[in-house]
Amino acid sequence: MNLSELAAFLKSRRARVRPRDVGLTAGPRRRVPGLRREEVAQLAGLSADYYTELERGRGAQPSDQTLAALSRALRLSRDERDHLFHLADRRIPPATHGPAAHVEPGLLSLLDRLTTTPAMVITALHETLAQNALAAALVGAHPPVGAPAAAGPTTGFLYRWFTEPSSRDLYPPEDHPHHSAVFVSDLRAVAARHGRDAGIAGLVARLRRSSEEFSALWDTGDVGVRRADHKRIVHPTLGVIEVDCHSLFSEDGHQRLLWFTAPPGSQGAARLELLSVVGRQDMSAAGEERAV
Repeated sequence: MNLSELAAFLKSRRARVRPRDVGLTAGPRRRVPGLRREEVAQLAGLSADYYTELERGRGAQPSDQTLAALSRALRLSRDERDHLFHLADRRIPPATHGPAAHVEPGLLSLLDRLTTTPAMVITALHETLAQNALAAALVGAHPPVGAPAAAGPTTGFLYRWFTEPSSRDLYPPEDHPHHSAVFVSDLRAVAARHGRDAGIAGLVARLRRSSEEFSALWDTGDVGVRRADHKRIVHPTLGVIEVDCHSLFSEDGHQRLLWFTAPPGSQGAARLELLSVVGRQDMSAAGEERAV
């Protein structure tokens, strides 16, 4: 690993990003046009000390997940992301799946501008790639504090929905059958569009072995792209929050921008407004990931 070159590259990319590019206010006392080290660390979900060590050419070798988080925080192009991985002597991850997947620039640009509504970018297999602070407050921060680096479709919420019962705590029990059916019919549409994707085929095969519920739903043959949905999300402090979930797809269909709204004047809208105060404190204290 070329630590000095990695450090120099991170510094040069940090100097290029303007605060407004990532939804930050420049402020009158800013001495540099680019981001501060602490800001990059915050955007990437890293400690400021760890990021500072990277820029000094010291510290442990960063994981794939850390490199991907830095790529997003610094708004790297795909070529720049690949170069960062090369400098860290890491294998370039698949472009479409896993926490290290490269977020489509157009979706990431829109996410940066959605500052007053919960929003996040996920893969077609429901792996969270990026989210704003309100989304973290609503459905949980990703990755959770202290989480180990991971990769692959089994890290996504769709897989965990059928294999980890605690993942369903996000929704009221009476809503679980609806979400199960929607997940499976959406996955069938994804599998049809990307039939040669080994990751998708492997996920389907694994879920059929692991979950009788999934297997039964898959055998129905139902198919339908989840473009929008009405959800009741269980927040640990605010209770049940009713929201409408909307989707915007990347051109190749591998990624989606999700955002959550509620009708003006509704109880859901009032509770969404409280997220920036109550929900955010709650989730940072818990340090846990939920999902959508």
